[in-house]
Formats: sequence, structure tokens, C-alpha cells
Amino acid sequence: MCEILGFSSKKKRSRNEMLREFFSHAERHPHGWGLARFGDGSVPLINKEPEKATESKLLCGLLEEEIEERTLIAHIRFATVGTLEYANCHPFSGTDDSGRVWTLVHNGTIFSGAVLNDYMGLQFGETDSERVLLHLIARINCARGLRGRSLTDAERFDVLSSAIAVLAKGSKLNLLVHDGKVLYAHTNFRDSLYYLKENGSITFSTNPLSQDMWRPVPFTRLVAVKDGEIVRVGTPHWSEYIYNPDDYRMVYMNFAKL
Repeated sequence: MCEILGFSSKKKRSRNEMLREFFSHAERHPHGWGLARFGDGSVPLINKEPEKATESKLLCGLLEEEIEERTLIAHIRFATVGTLEYANCHPFSGTDDSGRVWTLVHNGTIFSGAVLNDYMGLQFGETDSERVLLHLIARINCARGLRGRSLTDAERFDVLSSAIAVLAKGSKLNLLVHDGKVLYAHTNFRDSLYYLKENGSITFSTNPLSQDMWRPVPFTRLVAVKDGEIVRVGTPHWSEYIYNPDDYRMVYMNFAKL
């Protein structure tokens, strides 16, 4: 499986040590890496490659410079769907009808993905993760169209929470999504997403990155974080994913057209 990392803070903080630890896990996730940094704006600067992070000259060069951010998202890939190409590396980014830029990383696989099939002709790559982002943006656009105006933060949260609850049924859906201002987290696979709150910041990671007191992310519910603070936790949908190797066997066969 992949690993995901997210960081939100009220003030800029150096993240080099945290990123080096995270990307060192690429020995177990060798099929690509990605990093989205948001600087002082809402539009991400994304660097990614279909290479093992620990062997990437680009990433090595990035980490040699001071990386101070208020918000960032990162990913290391173990491919289940999609070939080893740039277009299949996370993070994925897209813009809704209001001009808001969305950025997503995913650790998991969509096994009951009929709702995502319509996006196959719209995506740049082949992954179900990119289709998840396109679907979430489409749901946001639909809600905005029905109201005839931009959504409030609360309305945007409700739309995402509802859409994610549907996608989570029968699938592993560990997500970090950034909407330009708010970072959202979701997990429905036990012991696979943790958070650390310290010094006005929150870090999310598939695995704890230090000896500090990391806690499990609230289970089967959407969590919203802004400026390093949890601002909302949704209602649980209880669609827990239980690992089943037969699920992945079918995905591999479908992708290979066997």
C-alpha cells in the first residue's frame, strides 16, 4: 500500500526532517513519490516522479533546501492500479467551477468503483485515486449549481462527507484532500492513519514519524483542519474496510484485462 502525509499549521515551520523520515519509507513503496507545497497561497506547487523517492535526484535536491510551509501534502506509491508513469503519481490536482483548486493523495483502492467510471475519459492517468478527486470536484460543482452560489465551509464539508461515505462502502479510502484553505482527512482502514498535534500544527501520516504521542485519526468520518486546528469532525458512516486479498486479485485481473 501507499503512504500519505499531510501538514497544517498556523505559522510556517521547517519540514525537512519530517519529510526525510517519511520519504525514507520508499523502500517499501518504490513506485513513485510526490510533494505538494502551498506557500502563502491556495495553488499548490507539485513535484512528483515515478521513481523511488530514496533514489530521486530531484527530491534530494528539494530536501537540501529549507522547506518552510504552513501546509503540505506528500505521497509515496505502491502501485495497485495504473502503470509507473508521471500521470499516475500523487498528488492529483483539479479546479472546481468557482476556481477553487483541490489537491488529493490517496492510500487505498476503490473496489466498487462504478460511480467513478464516467471519469475514465477525463483523467490524465489511469488511477482510481485521480477519479476520486474528479468525482469529489463534480459533487462540489453540482451542489454549487443547485444553490446558484459558492458553498460555505460547512456546506462544502457536508458535500465531501456525503460523497466519501458512498465511496468508502466496500473500498479502502484513506484520503488527504486540500481545498485551498482547509485540509480534510479520512480513514476507514484501522491503524493506517495517525495524527500528531503540536505547537499550533497538525501532522497526518500513515505511520507515526517520531516517538511523540501520535493518535489514530477519527474513524470512518471526515476531519477538517484549518491553520493547524481541527475545525470539524463529521458523523461516522461505519463503512470499515477489512483487508481481503481476493479484492486485490480482482483489481489486478481487471486492470490487466484478464
